Amino acid sequence: MKLVTFTYNGVTHIGKLISAQNEQLVVDLNKARPDLPTTMLEFLAGGESLLSIAQQVPAEQLIPLSAVKLLAPMPVPGKILCIGLNYRDHAVETGAEIPKFPVVFSKYANTVIADGEAIRLPRVSSQVDYEAELGVVIGKRGRYISEAAALDYVAGYMVINDVSARDYQNRTSQWTMGKTFDTFAPMGPALVTTDEIPGPHNLSIRLTLNGETLQDSNTYNMIFNIPQLVASLSEVMTLEPGDVISTGTPPGVGMARTPQRWLRPGDSIAITIEQIGTLSNPVVAEERGS
Repeated sequence: MKLVTFTYNGVTHIGKLISAQNEQLVVDLNKARPDLPTTMLEFLAGGESLLSIAQQVPAEQLIPLSAVKLLAPMPVPGKILCIGLNYRDHAVETGAEIPKFPVVFSKYANTVIADGEAIRLPRVSSQVDYEAELGVVIGKRGRYISEAAALDYVAGYMVINDVSARDYQNRTSQWTMGKTFDTFAPMGPALVTTDEIPGPHNLSIRLTLNGETLQDSNTYNMIFNIPQLVASLSEVMTLEPGDVISTGTPPGVGMARTPQRWLRPGDSIAITIEQIGTLSNPVVAEERGS
């Protein structure tokens, strides 16, 4: 399933995307099944039983995708756990050593925006960069999860742009300030459940800026795969339904280009991950007073 959070006629519901007669439609799950939770976080916490119910909801209560406003699939994630330097050639292009353990940092809910919403360039930064990433959404609570069982704890996948203000990121050894400006984690357009993605470690991932391809790789190039990341993170913290893991970016970031390519007002970014979809966001200047 392709699960979405959307607003229609001023009401926010969860739904699933379907294609019919060359049109993208949203099945309003809450209209079709009023007993289902209205937030993705509560829905995922309901586990396999609710996923099964949603899977069986017929193609009724249909709304054209063009008539709704898509929100991020997880508008308020519990935790946003990001992995740095997780593609070998990206680590090389930045001059960093190949990590022996996952490099982990966090983003927060203020960074989350949806497909189509604008990335706002903060007026205090002149070095804002793009990073195409595969997002993993946790579907089941767990601690000390083994690598063998790790994928059983995953609900699905989505596209993430780990937008980064490099001048703030590189001020100190800690990356938090450069990663957590408002709008710096576009996510979406849909959460694609694991039954549709049997091979998450062999997906093409591509980013275009104003139509020009700047990142083009495959998730098989990750240093630490998804089971390794889930197992490592769960050694430290309990993973909960709705937590998001952003698995790192391939080479081609603006910081490593000659000349460097920082985001500018008027830019348009599109990230496509095979079998998952395309996340598109315009870039605008931050307004004074915002």
